[in-house]
Amino acid sequence: MKSIEIIAEIGVNHNGDLTLAKKLVDEAVGAGVDTVKFQTFFAEQLTTNDAPRARYQKIESETDDLQRGMLKALELEPVSWIKLRDYVKENNLNFLSTAYDEKSIEFLVELGQRRFKIPSGEINNVPYLRKVGAFGYPIVLSTGMATMGEIETALEILESAGSSHEDIVVLHCTSEYPASFEEINLRAMGAIREEFDVKVGYSDHTLGIEVPIAAAALGAVVIEKHFTLDRSLHGPDHKASLDPVGLKEMVKAIRNIELSIGSERKERSEGEKENLKVVRKSIVARRSIKEGQVITERDICTKRPGTGVSAARWDEIIGSRATRSFKEDELIKL
Repeated sequence: MKSIEIIAEIGVNHNGDLTLAKKLVDEAVGAGVDTVKFQTFFAEQLTTNDAPRARYQKIESETDDLQRGMLKALELEPVSWIKLRDYVKENNLNFLSTAYDEKSIEFLVELGQRRFKIPSGEINNVPYLRKVGAFGYPIVLSTGMATMGEIETALEILESAGSSHEDIVVLHCTSEYPASFEEINLRAMGAIREEFDVKVGYSDHTLGIEVPIAAAALGAVVIEKHFTLDRSLHGPDHKASLDPVGLKEMVKAIRNIELSIGSERKERSEGEKENLKVVRKSIVARRSIKEGQVITERDICTKRPGTGVSAARWDEIIGSRATRSFKEDELIKL
C-alpha cells in the first residue's frame, strides 16, 4: 500500500501551451506518480510592473529582465485549465495547482479544486493565508526561505481562519534552483514534524533523485519534484527539473523505499524463517555418544543446519545424559 504521495510538479514547464501540458501529464502517468501539480496565476495580480526576475529565471537570450512579461507568456487561458483538469482526471491522476494570487485561489475553487498547495513565497502573506484557510480544505504548505517562527505563524493563521491542523502537510524546501546538496538540510524536515506535530514532506529542487529518496526514508508523506519533457527547453524552471527518465527512476526508488520501511518492531521476515533452518547451527555429536552418557564439551560441537537442538541451548545440554546413542556428526535429539 502506497503511503507516500508523489507529486510531479509540472508548474509552468508547459510554457503556456496546453498540448505540451498534456504531454507532460502523459509522462507523469507513465512514471507512476499520484498527483500532477501546476501553477495558476494572473500576472497583473502577481507582480508589479517593475518586479525583477530571480537569478534562476533569467535566460541569457532574453532582454526583458522583468517578471511580468515572463509570467504573462506562461499563463493558461481559463478554458485551457478546464481541459487540462479534465485530462488529468481522465488519466486517473490527482489534479492540483498552486494559486499565486487571491484571484487564482477563487478560480481554482471554481474549477473544483478542494485542496490547496501554498508556495514558499506566500508563507508570510497574511491575507492570502486567511483566504486559503477560510475554505477549510486540506493544505500542503511549502516552507522554502522560512524560519521556524514563520512556519509557526503561518500555521496559526491558517488554523485560526478555519484549516484543520490534521489536514496540513508541511513541506521542507530549499528555494534555490537548482539547490546544492550543501543547502538542503534535510534533517529540518524532522525538526518541523517534532516542533509542530504535523505531517511532513519534502519539495525538492536538487538536480538528482538522491535527496527525495532520502526524504522518503526519513518519513516524508509527500514528495514533490519538478519535471519537464526536456531540460533544454526555453523557460525558467526546465534546467532545475527532472526529465521523464529521471522521474521514473525517482518514483521506482521511492516505491521501493515504501516497501522496505516496515514497522518499528524487529522481527523475522517470512524469508528469514526459511533461511533460519539453513544458516543457524544445531548441537551435533563431535564423536560417538552412548545412551545414558553424561555429555561434556568434548562430546559435542555446533554445525549447520539449524533443524536440530539450537546452539543456544548449549549450556542446557552440557552435563545432561544422552537419551540414546548418537553417531559422530549426528544432530543431537532430546
